[in-house]
Amino acid sequence: MSSISYVKLRLVAAGDGSRSGREEAPSSPAVAEDAVPIRRPPAPPPDSLVMVINGETEGSSISGFRSKNPSGWPNLRGRILMFERHGVVGGRMATVTISGETFEAGASILHPKNYHALNYTKYLNLKRREPSSSDSFGIWDGKKFLLKTITVRSKVPIVEKMVSLVNSVHLVARYGFSLLKMQTFVEDTVERFLKYYEDVEGRPVFESVEGMLKWAGLYNLTRRTLEDELIGAKLSPLLMRELVTVITRVNYGQSISISGLAGAVSLAGSGGGLWAVEGGNWQIAAGLINRSDVELHLPEEIESISYFGEYYELNSTKGNIYACEVTVIATPLDELDIHFTPPISVPKRKLQHTHATFVRGILNPVYFGMDDVSKIPDLVGTIEDSDLPFSSISVLRQHSEKDFTYKIFSRKPMTDALLDDIFRVRKETVPINWGAYPHYNAPEVFAPFILDGQHLYYVNAFENAASTMETSAVAAENVARLILSRFFSKASLSSSNLQSSTSSGEELHLDL
Repeated sequence: MSSISYVKLRLVAAGDGSRSGREEAPSSPAVAEDAVPIRRPPAPPPDSLVMVINGETEGSSISGFRSKNPSGWPNLRGRILMFERHGVVGGRMATVTISGETFEAGASILHPKNYHALNYTKYLNLKRREPSSSDSFGIWDGKKFLLKTITVRSKVPIVEKMVSLVNSVHLVARYGFSLLKMQTFVEDTVERFLKYYEDVEGRPVFESVEGMLKWAGLYNLTRRTLEDELIGAKLSPLLMRELVTVITRVNYGQSISISGLAGAVSLAGSGGGLWAVEGGNWQIAAGLINRSDVELHLPEEIESISYFGEYYELNSTKGNIYACEVTVIATPLDELDIHFTPPISVPKRKLQHTHATFVRGILNPVYFGMDDVSKIPDLVGTIEDSDLPFSSISVLRQHSEKDFTYKIFSRKPMTDALLDDIFRVRKETVPINWGAYPHYNAPEVFAPFILDGQHLYYVNAFENAASTMETSAVAAENVARLILSRFFSKASLSSSNLQSSTSSGEELHLDL
């Protein structure tokens, strides 16, 4: 028998999360075996509001905005419910354990101007960690290294600066002033993106992704490929074929045919000042949920959402039924099987699967044409070539001279035979298949933020522009404000700072 929960809420959530505490719902009345049960609860109280939320950045950000700004959510007397289909929160910010040690498996690096992530980290009293600046880097074409930086293991600042200067000269000698043109292209894109942090009194609420992008001057970057944008910026073919390609392959698993905005976001990860949360970026999602008044249901997945005129009915895989007035989907719909009544229309989108393979062992230097493993760069990136079996190999930790933990990114699973060629020793191997981000294809087509014209919202519509922890938070903030401006206006909400803008109005999954 299923159970029905008549939830007195103002905010509820369904997706991916971490704290439990669900009330036991009353059982439905018994029916004869040949009877047809009507799974439609009576309309919920007028003040019910449900958010279907995934427990990674998108969902936790909405709960975080509410908990950090309680005065902005009027008359919010009820509970927030969050449904997470996995057993832990974090989603694509998950970790992996190999040989008893824990490493970031997904989104691992943040940009210095990721202001939502910075504010979350401060709000949650988390510690920042900066990646090593002394790691060496190489570009591999399958036969030889086209480029290798030098590295010197030294804690003497002057030595580190000298090595950095030598590597900079080496890069300029190979790529010339195209490096500056690339930097200008990235900085211009970042400056436009910073408009999303302007004071809310002067920042509209957007009902469409197109309108949100046009307002910041970013929409045209989603209409052309990164390659076209960089040709227009007069970058050299050599820089695009080598360094730019390595960056997009590492960060999005795709070539420079990626759409321009996603490509620019990817390139932003090649600059300085990158950081991560000590202990794992997943703590941001978990911390925001724990700091809010969210009632977390995990593992519990929503399998159908039906709209009955005044409210939504959500059915879960545990046989529970929830009634609510607003539903927010904050997880990609592309590989989920949620049944909607009435049906919704969302542009078909393919996810780019990245295979992350973690190996404890030591590389085979012969595979790379070397006579000693110490000569292999800490990060090996690759050019676009269908014969190359991986996008990158990076050292996560060196335990001794002949014992390392590595992370490999590839578009296809790494077979044991291939791994045995690449590695001299493999003590432990952990493969993960991520449906990590959209497969970008300019010109991009966007799903709406409002899926049914009522109160069914979709945060991940923004992912076709770019997919990072920070862009997810920016989209989540807009949807939170959109709910305030549309739903609470029914109760004569006074909100001079919540004007609406439609499409006519004019991150970072970073690993490198």
